[in-house]
Amino acid sequence: MPSGPIDSPRPSPAHVRERIEAWEAERLSSHASLSSKTRGRVKPEPLDALRTEFQRDRDRIIHTNAFRRLKHKTQVFVAPVGDHFVTRLTHTLEVTQIARTIARALRLNEDLVEAAGLGHDVGHTPFGHIGEQVLDSLLPGGFRHNEQSLRTIDVLEKDGEGLNLTHEARDAILHHSKPRGDFLQADEIDRLTLEAQVVRVADAVAYLAHDIGDAIRAGVLAEEDLPPGAREVLGTRHSQRLDSMVSDIVQSSWACAGYDDDGPRPRLAMSHDVARAVTELREFMFDTVYVPEGHAPEGKHARLIIEFLYDEFLRRPNEVPERYFGRGDPTERAVADYIAGMTDQFALLTAEGLRPGIVSDVFKGRI
Repeated sequence: MPSGPIDSPRPSPAHVRERIEAWEAERLSSHASLSSKTRGRVKPEPLDALRTEFQRDRDRIIHTNAFRRLKHKTQVFVAPVGDHFVTRLTHTLEVTQIARTIARALRLNEDLVEAAGLGHDVGHTPFGHIGEQVLDSLLPGGFRHNEQSLRTIDVLEKDGEGLNLTHEARDAILHHSKPRGDFLQADEIDRLTLEAQVVRVADAVAYLAHDIGDAIRAGVLAEEDLPPGAREVLGTRHSQRLDSMVSDIVQSSWACAGYDDDGPRPRLAMSHDVARAVTELREFMFDTVYVPEGHAPEGKHARLIIEFLYDEFLRRPNEVPERYFGRGDPTERAVADYIAGMTDQFALLTAEGLRPGIVSDVFKGRI
């Protein structure tokens, strides 16, 4: 009788990871990313007895300071009044839940999509996309939050050591960001693993659904303002829109589940009607909520605070914690790293500490 971690009726705890890897090889799609076949880490490490490599990635992200700070970072609306507006943390959890639902339905690697979903926004700035836009205009070479998320994971966490995640998790985090228009274009996603494609699409599904809810809650939009065609295809309630998008992705991407291996490598997809409705709705949100939000009073306040912090730290780099200079980066890069890691409240407190009264002056329109 053969013996070993798979065949033994009383397996040892030392063989848990091997049993999970065997389960993946047997049950997941032939197109899925197997943890046992990972392209590895930049710095090789011994394998864990209990967890697969992608499970270790997930756990490392959850225990970072950057992940904890997401609970105090704005998603879209700056300084909203109310308990139910989306924060960067609740957005991250929604992305991860949607990504796991899609991955499970298509027999893809849930641990990998969970790791990438939890880590995709750890580099986001305070004050949502407004903070990102300001840093992008100030930092030489520009600033993009997806690149900052990977930088946070690779070099800023663990006192400069980084998390040393797998290639697959890092790549999914780096490529989750999407341009305006059709973000399902083949040339944009074909090189990505299916799990990375899932996170990329789940991010759009999540923010599109909850940002509509926040805009309605804030009085910026009414349900009837949304494009009629998109409402007809996707529904008129938050739950309907989510279900319509997720169900359509699974149905349109069924080849990814690997039940029939004939033909070229599949990719994540939406049906023509749903993809058109989603694109129309995204463009509507950019034109009426995302871009105009930067010109609303709260958006202008956030812009002024970020600009002040950046200029002030360039003049007084000694105010930036020393750990941000540990890699020999230029002052501009260290300043951007420091600001990007701030929560909304810490950014305001820091500005006030550098120039007492500035927050009041900004919010009262004196600056």
